[in-house]
Amino acid sequence: MTTATSWPRVRLGEIGQSLIGLTYRPDNVKRSGTLVLRSSNIQDGRLAFDDNVYVDSPIPERIRVQENDILICVRNGSRRLIGKSVLLDRRVVRQTFGAFMAVFRSDANPFLQYFFQSGDFKRQIDEHLGATINQITNGSLNSFAVALPSAAEQRVIVAKLQDIDRLVTTFERLIAKRQAIKQGMMQQLLTGRTRLPGFEQEWTEATISSLARVTGGGTPSTRVPAYWGGDIPWFTPAEIRADGSGLVSRSERTITLDGLANSAASLLPAGTVLVTSRASIGNCAVAAAPVTTNQGFASMIPKDGRSTWFLYYWTQQNGSELECRAAGSTFLEISASKVASIPMRQPDLDEQEAIGQALRDADLELDALGARLAKARAIKTGMMQQLLTGRARLSVEAVS
Repeated sequence: MTTATSWPRVRLGEIGQSLIGLTYRPDNVKRSGTLVLRSSNIQDGRLAFDDNVYVDSPIPERIRVQENDILICVRNGSRRLIGKSVLLDRRVVRQTFGAFMAVFRSDANPFLQYFFQSGDFKRQIDEHLGATINQITNGSLNSFAVALPSAAEQRVIVAKLQDIDRLVTTFERLIAKRQAIKQGMMQQLLTGRTRLPGFEQEWTEATISSLARVTGGGTPSTRVPAYWGGDIPWFTPAEIRADGSGLVSRSERTITLDGLANSAASLLPAGTVLVTSRASIGNCAVAAAPVTTNQGFASMIPKDGRSTWFLYYWTQQNGSELECRAAGSTFLEISASKVASIPMRQPDLDEQEAIGQALRDADLELDALGARLAKARAIKTGMMQQLLTGRARLSVEAVS
């Protein structure tokens, strides 16, 4: 590192040009032709190709994209998505981009890709958008300022940030691989297609009620302050993730003993599988301590603790079984009694425990990898804050 000195701040329009994308009609959209890059093609700062649009209309040469162009979302109904960006590679050369997008073209783009991810860029976006404007204009984008080091220093900064990018990508790929392995384990172990060593007893046909008591929840009156703010966790469906929340014990709101006594809520023991029964049906978690829920749950209290994680992963794998039995004119909901009556093939309790533990171990490994990924992303954020502002300087000679 070297001593920090000020870099000149220049306008983007002084070092490159911003291009606004193609306006096309619905009848121009085809199954093949020229790919139109849109906001959905940017996912976590990378190009994604699972929501493509193609057109057969003539494309002006100036808005055919080039390698190292930076694609930026400049208009979106969700303000938080405005400004998300990606550096384009050779896979999309000579394709185009939509009217709610912009492409920034500059020789400094390898460096500027990190500026477009930075807090400095997001701050300037927020200042431009204000309270009502939902779009960055071409002129505004060109007027945004960036602290620009020399070309040589840009290169060493890019090299350092690319190192951490590669680490982030490594963790992301490893997590995706482990998630696929876990999904395969669930499909095999929860159906009995694959048996863990030492288990040979036939599975039985029964219902969820043979393994657990299924119960709903309730909400104390919000007009009585004495019912709220106590020591008892009180969960709503919005707090339970679609991919499973694992162990939970802290909720956004809590209730008191009076609130529990004067509502339909029940105190659910640790080990209860919390299962959402409305809005998003079938999301689940395991209570790490005694908790309560609102009425948007059909929670499973295992009759034997060896069933807990088996029921948790079975619910994750078989959410469609709950959804197809749901009913309602305003929103779909499934009752506790209907959940209890759902048929399921069941191994003996010891095998349930072993299956649950095997899948739980896979989840714990994913949690550990997720923590390492979060740490790598935090390191990148810290590096960007230092390196893109000149607070910390790299030795050009040492890195080149």
